[in-house]
Amino acid sequence: MTTTLTPSRRTGRGRRGVRGQVGWVFVGPFVAIFLLVLIAPLVYAIWLSFFQDRLIGGVSFVGIANFVDAFTDGQLWSAIGRVMRIMAVQVPVMLLLALFCALAIDSARLAWAPFFRLMVFLPYAVPGVVAALMWGYIYGPRFGLVGDVSSFLGIPLPDPLGPDFVLLAIGNISTWLFTGYNMLVYISALKTIPTDLYEAAELDGAGPFRVIRSIKLPALRPAITITVMFSVIGSFQLFNEPNILRPLSPNVITSDFTPNMYAYTLSFAGGQYNSAATVAIVVGVLTMIAAYAVQFIGARRER
Repeated sequence: MTTTLTPSRRTGRGRRGVRGQVGWVFVGPFVAIFLLVLIAPLVYAIWLSFFQDRLIGGVSFVGIANFVDAFTDGQLWSAIGRVMRIMAVQVPVMLLLALFCALAIDSARLAWAPFFRLMVFLPYAVPGVVAALMWGYIYGPRFGLVGDVSSFLGIPLPDPLGPDFVLLAIGNISTWLFTGYNMLVYISALKTIPTDLYEAAELDGAGPFRVIRSIKLPALRPAITITVMFSVIGSFQLFNEPNILRPLSPNVITSDFTPNMYAYTLSFAGGQYNSAATVAIVVGVLTMIAAYAVQFIGARRER
């Protein structure tokens, strides 16, 4: 027994097919770029990580041998440790500064609030390479601002690029660059708070600090979780600042100072593409775990 489609059903299916084709016309360019720019390099890096280029035998499949070497590589874990030490200090300081600026601007008690907001955000408009060069001229002990002040005072000042302060110096650049961006995220979240809550708090006699603690900070929890997650990801991706400052302090900022610098050195300076791909994958997985942990903790606190 055969069934025939009525004209209405045919028309309905035809419309859905046309809508699907139109949707792919809009989505297609993004999917193509996504596959070409992200998925293809990722698959190629994973493929490289399972091979080694040996003097005898050429390129050979080695399974997980590269990952075993990476997990026992002292240089890699030292680089990860440096990044985590920078992150442990820089991220809380940066986000607290951004939160303070956002609350000050949102309070409507700050004079020239638009000008203040622009000044805090302006460093984010500076490219990271330019910012690193600029701060390098400030940090320079022989030709920079630190060196000039030391000569003027006639006393030696601590070297910002020395082994004792280099992590703080690099963290300071990241803080200067991204405080304004995180401030705007917090300001945007504060603008979504209903005015009814402020009116109710005023009727109850709540002061400014009580409003911050009971209304603004709870409303900012999702935004804080997002900024912490992005900051953690950015910390693991640290490359521009130490790489630009390296010529000023080559004995302190080595080629394996951060995981990305280590992978770059293995690949482009040492020609060890398989090892570089393995390091990149290991660091990527660690970054994913750290970002998921931040998101999981933030979601639990919201509940």
